[in-house]
Amino acid sequence: MRLSHPLLVERPHRLLAGFPVVVSLAVEWGDQDCFQHVNNTVYLKWCETARVVYLELAGMWPLIQKEGRGPILAAISCDYRLPVTFPDTVQVGARVTRIGNSSFRMEHAVVSLRQDAVVAESGSVLVFVEYEKNRPLPVPEAIRAAFAEIEGRPLAELSGNG
Repeated sequence: MRLSHPLLVERPHRLLAGFPVVVSLAVEWGDQDCFQHVNNTVYLKWCETARVVYLELAGMWPLIQKEGRGPILAAISCDYRLPVTFPDTVQVGARVTRIGNSSFRMEHAVVSLRQDAVVAESGSVLVFVEYEKNRPLPVPEAIRAAFAEIEGRPLAELSGNG
């Protein structure tokens, strides 16, 4: 499957092999905090950007905008490996690692091009919900199929409880 999006990287960093969606983001001066490195919350923002691009590629927006259903972030974690400073560019990988009944798990890795290293790894759990009633719904078959196509592997390999 050939993916297309303005933020997608054509040649992902070698450390992001296994991530079907990789975006490139510039580190901005204002991303730094008083300790002169990128603030911890910015890493999560970078992962959010990669996650949103992934979900857009999976066709999530029509469900959200027209049908009032889609994913809600239920949990997130981030392991920080190295500090990042300005100037730099990061590449952020996104992948779905598990799909349950009403939830799915995503993983992210952040690579600093200046350091040639993974600087953070993040995981998140998203629950598919009906927004108005705030209740879980099964992940639609079309979204499951899109995840499998993006990942380039059978849906059964992504299935699990949830």
